[in-house]
Amino acid sequence: MPCVFIPPLLRPMAEGAETVVVPGKNVREVIDALDARFPGIGQHLRDEESLRPGLTVVIDADVSPFGLLQKVDADSEVHFLPAIGGG
Repeated sequence: MPCVFIPPLLRPMAEGAETVVVPGKNVREVIDALDARFPGIGQHLRDEESLRPGLTVVIDADVSPFGLLQKVDADSEVHFLPAIGGG
């Protein structure tokens, strides 16, 4: 099952866990599994049908261009990262 790295600001919602192993074949399913385990965490990761604005998902060190539809393998590492702004 994919290993999800929980962003520091969301760790209190995940009982302090830095990583969690959950089932899922794409990012949407991974978030659904996280939300089932830690109710409410999903609303911090997605809006209705997309990742929350300002959030990027990285699968196995590759930034995902497909958002919630991005495929996730059984041994994938999933990172949710805030977008970095600047000028």
